Amino acid sequence: MSTVPEYFGSLVFDDRAMKARLPGSIYHSLKQTIRQGKTLDLSVANAVAGAMRDWAVEKGATHFTHWFQPMTGITAEKHDSFITPSPDGGVMMEFSGKELIQGEPDASSFPSGGLRATFEARGYTAWDPTSFAFIKGKTLCIPTAFCSYSGEALDKKTPLLRSMEALNTQALRVLRLFGNTEVTHVTTNVGPEQEYFLVDRAMYDKRPDLMLTGRTLFGARPPKGQELDDHYFGAIKPRVQAFMDDLNEELWKLGVLAKTEHNEVAPAQHELAPIFTTTNIATDHNQLTMEIMQKVALRHGLVCLLHEKPFAGVNGSGKHNNWSMSTNTGVNLLSPGETPHENAQFLLFLVAVIKAVDDFQDLLRASVATAGNDHRLGANEAPPAVVSMFLGDELTAVLESIEKDAPYSAAEKTVMKLGVHALPRFTRDTTDRNRTSPFAFTGNKFEFRMLGSANSIACTNAMLNAAVAHSLRQFADELEGAASFEAALHDLIKRSITEHKRIIFNGNGYDDAWIKEATGKRGLLNLRTTPDCLPALIEPKNVAMLTGMRVYTQPELRARYEILMENYCKTVTIEANTMTDMARGMILPAIEAYAGDVASAGAAKRALLPDARCGYETRLVERLTGLTAAIELRTGELENALIALHEAGDATAEAGGIRDSILPKMAELRAVCDEAETVTAKGYWPLPSYSELLFGVK
Repeated sequence: MSTVPEYFGSLVFDDRAMKARLPGSIYHSLKQTIRQGKTLDLSVANAVAGAMRDWAVEKGATHFTHWFQPMTGITAEKHDSFITPSPDGGVMMEFSGKELIQGEPDASSFPSGGLRATFEARGYTAWDPTSFAFIKGKTLCIPTAFCSYSGEALDKKTPLLRSMEALNTQALRVLRLFGNTEVTHVTTNVGPEQEYFLVDRAMYDKRPDLMLTGRTLFGARPPKGQELDDHYFGAIKPRVQAFMDDLNEELWKLGVLAKTEHNEVAPAQHELAPIFTTTNIATDHNQLTMEIMQKVALRHGLVCLLHEKPFAGVNGSGKHNNWSMSTNTGVNLLSPGETPHENAQFLLFLVAVIKAVDDFQDLLRASVATAGNDHRLGANEAPPAVVSMFLGDELTAVLESIEKDAPYSAAEKTVMKLGVHALPRFTRDTTDRNRTSPFAFTGNKFEFRMLGSANSIACTNAMLNAAVAHSLRQFADELEGAASFEAALHDLIKRSITEHKRIIFNGNGYDDAWIKEATGKRGLLNLRTTPDCLPALIEPKNVAMLTGMRVYTQPELRARYEILMENYCKTVTIEANTMTDMARGMILPAIEAYAGDVASAGAAKRALLPDARCGYETRLVERLTGLTAAIELRTGELENALIALHEAGDATAEAGGIRDSILPKMAELRAVCDEAETVTAKGYWPLPSYSELLFGVK
């Protein structure tokens, strides 16, 4: 049996494979393209394609595809075989440099937001040589960007790559001011923590809401949920462990740095965390992770739920985005060192992030806005919808001393004494973690916790990279023309702290008092729903920043606004239609059948015993009859509200109607149906219960 180091990355055409199979000159040229962004010559591309084909065929691949990430939020692929007719009537296995570099898929059915007309079906995929090709099944997958015939980005990856280049350019300008001439490239790194639920496949198949929407639209609270806090980090059940073991092997073969696995807070909820890597590769790996999670789960008779809130009343699932900046010389630019108050370079990069988050809090919130995530944010299980930053006591004190021009008294590191002599002593950090903060500093990185579990991390990181690059550009513009660099640097850091300290909050983000303080005193935004958030994409100040950093064009931003708003409307409309179908086709008949049988039982008792009171039967039938009437009423109201949406005119107006009318009516219908579940005999209720779903996997 082979060990993990032996098979790790075995299905990836990584640096090891390239070095072994490419001539030295070709390998060197490709590495220059990867490291420095130099144009790839076609002759080099042909050589790389030939080596890649031979490697893939040896691994059993028969097809290749340009693997890309359209605005659907999932990945897309069109498979072409390697076969080419040979003169003797057979076939040859061919793959050219042109096929490697560029593909031409039909773009007509992908969301474009008006960037292309229906009759303009052509789109292009372009190889991203910084992300390694890999084999999935029998197909060689080539990570690519996706654009329209006229060059607009139709995917999530192209803006991400642009944002990484923007940050690199501006960060290098800043580093040069500090006399650093060794660094030639600055990149961002990400480690996304993936949360998910596992449920039994047989139970999933009996839930139309799970199958069609990814979440339970009905379901009474179980007697036991997460109240005992006995699931988090608890012993992993054998069936789940078998799934995790299988998943790890599949991911490791693909070079995904799956590191940590554990039970999450809610029953049936789990987490997989990778080691951080370059942002565009981390994005590819996270998309692969979500896909493979779902495939592997099916092999084990399970279904992996990636919806942000599949079960009401228990914790939802997020995806913490651990973000940092590093140089090609191995320096983490967000590492404070032993004396952060004396580390001017660190402080400048720190305040650049603080300024970026404050200036563009609306963009960061919009980058995680989905119908699913709306159910999670602000529910005392995830960060509130208000964006703020946690820095901890030490860094906050450092910034306060700079702002006040006061001496800084460094916090002493103390030894933790646990009261047991056999246990080792260890140094306590001068700051603690804050799980309620949306954007928290955690030692040498920031953890952005607002992402939903089903989100692609590309959009958030594109916005974050662009915003930080914008801050760094403003800083570099000011400092490059300064008469005294040190004096200008001090003034810049001090002024930035004063202007943007409102975004820093180290307290309890779940406290209602914080929301009042944030919005009332500090002027921070509280964008609670997706329709509230998405206009940020076309806000003039945001458009100016994103176009100025060359991350998006104005038409691309308008397109994304239209796509995301339309997606929100379609998602909730599907949920509402599913609710009405289930209410009329499953729930009402079940209640009626039970009420009829109870009434018949009561009548039979009285026929046998004329003096029998039959109080239980009478009261139960009365309650069930009232509930059926209420369900019928609420269902009709929801149906009428859906019909009224057709008059909305555009996606923006429709989204407002969904937020203000459809969602409240869905909540009202659910409330009466969930009450009915609690009084309907289990044998009559047509849906697996929350108890069965959450505790059904052994």
